[in-house]
Amino acid sequence: MSDSLLYHQGNRRLQDEFESRRIADRLAQVTLRTAFSDDDKAFIETAPFFFLATADDQGRPDCSFKGGMPGFVRVTGSSALVFPDYDGNGMFKSLGNIAVNPHVGLLFIAMGEKPRRLRVNGDAAISRDEPAMQDFAGAQMLVRVTARAIFPNCPRYIPSGEEPSQYCPQPGYEPPEPAWKGFDVFKDSVHPRQKTPK
Repeated sequence: MSDSLLYHQGNRRLQDEFESRRIADRLAQVTLRTAFSDDDKAFIETAPFFFLATADDQGRPDCSFKGGMPGFVRVTGSSALVFPDYDGNGMFKSLGNIAVNPHVGLLFIAMGEKPRRLRVNGDAAISRDEPAMQDFAGAQMLVRVTARAIFPNCPRYIPSGEEPSQYCPQPGYEPPEPAWKGFDVFKDSVHPRQKTPK
């Protein structure tokens, strides 16, 4: 699968500067997909919220929180999902952006004892007056997303409850290395952590 789904020249310049291109390529090779797995579907369809990134016709970004009862986001095809637009503040920041620029990023996060992140980048369209509207109580419109890149992210900085993650850097504290860096599939590509002078 092409890493161009994930990386552009800006990414590559920084990867080269910090010697992380090998791990970036390995992560794309191992984790990037264009179809939802059964595990992705289960995670998305039990999520009570996600974050939605959009941009206007000039590329100016916006990020919003979307929440609902678990199941309010549904995977409807191998690379497709849908979620409802509920009554909000009337600004239509996200949907207004989608109307002029279909490119979106969705970030699903699970906090707690087993933190997890899943990113979905793709193209969105606003849908109205269709039979599926009745399946989403309180929906004013539906947003349909066709995924072009689906990939998990390392969850190490996600807090569990009230406490920050054990991986957060702090003065006088050396955080542990995340377990994934030792996995056979990654360990030969990981560059040693860049240390900040103390």
